[in-house]
Amino acid sequence: MATTPAPPMAPPKPTWDPRQPESTFPWLRPTIRIRLTLLYGGMFLIAGILLLSIIYLLAAQALHVGSAPPFKIIGGQGVQVSSATCSGIGGNQSIEEFNNAMSACIDHQRQRALDDLLSRSLLALLGLSVIAFAFGYAMAGRVLSPLGKITRTARRVAGTDLTRRIELDGPDDELKELADTFDEMLDRLERAFTAQQRFVGNASHELRTPLAINRTLLEVHLSDPGAPVELHQLGKTLLATNERSEQLVEGLLLLARSDNQIVERKPVDLAEVASHALDQTRAEADAKGVEIRGERAPVIVQGNGVLLERIALNLVQNAVRYNIPDGGWVEVTTEAQHGQAVLVVSNTGPVVPAYEIDNLFEPFRRLRTERTGSDKGVGLGLSIARSVARAHGGRIIAEPREGGGLVMRVTLPI
Repeated sequence: MATTPAPPMAPPKPTWDPRQPESTFPWLRPTIRIRLTLLYGGMFLIAGILLLSIIYLLAAQALHVGSAPPFKIIGGQGVQVSSATCSGIGGNQSIEEFNNAMSACIDHQRQRALDDLLSRSLLALLGLSVIAFAFGYAMAGRVLSPLGKITRTARRVAGTDLTRRIELDGPDDELKELADTFDEMLDRLERAFTAQQRFVGNASHELRTPLAINRTLLEVHLSDPGAPVELHQLGKTLLATNERSEQLVEGLLLLARSDNQIVERKPVDLAEVASHALDQTRAEADAKGVEIRGERAPVIVQGNGVLLERIALNLVQNAVRYNIPDGGWVEVTTEAQHGQAVLVVSNTGPVVPAYEIDNLFEPFRRLRTERTGSDKGVGLGLSIARSVARAHGGRIIAEPREGGGLVMRVTLPI
């Protein structure tokens, strides 16, 4: 008796979380300003220690610690000596006892002078080290200030403001050469993006016009009641093909436009955007028997409402179309987490291997297929969603769901 094979199990979830930062100890990677300060201060400290050691050795050699005193008493009568600093000298002493006490006192004074020199020098070195580190930190900031200007300009350029230039003043050194090279690169990028925008505009007109004409002609022929059945069926097929081409052109143009960050931003309620996307997909979901559920809390983001709606629409349409035949569901939730707006679209569906997740975001790629050979879309939905999310300063992450299906998580800055 043949046994029924067990249903495929979903691959295990990855143990790492891509939302976590690369390092939990940022202080282990100090800035270049701190590194320059430590380098300057460390070199000053090493030089100060070497200088102090040389001075100490020279002073010890000059004082001759442990050597014989410069004089001694060899004879005489009635010699009486008293000392407030040398306790061993004074009273009735023989000449030999006096010479020994005087030699010990001189050695003690020499050692005391060396110890006092060492302690005072160490205190002076400590104070100068603090001053040196502070001075090094200030000088490092002054030297690196052109790099800060370059960084700020690069951040503004990241917002598609290609008209910004560094225009660094000052001596013709390596930093000015770097800034001038960066300005030249921005000039080339601005020309390239301007040419790309012109191409997108021209392509938009040149590609849409013939497709619109074809659609109009086909609709006119299909509206003729006297047309043969075969011609009517062929017209429907051609009309579907023409509609698919229009969708492909619209998707490519939207993908080209959304690769840049959004300059003009307005407050958009992510819950309202998700609700509009669900309204457009509800009829298709009802026809496929897919249940739509989930709670959507209001959360306001700054962005383009049309493009954000396209993200939600593409994710919901994919969740509905790539679902199981019976008892399937799609859950759409919106909420604010850790200062970010989060849109989560999860669904039942076929088991998706974790190693194929990244391929889903590539244009014209689907699960286990590489080209558009399906009637479920043109293969650009997730590519457009990722591109729009990046343009808004966010990101989209896909994870396989236990039991089959996907969990799509879109995070956007509030």
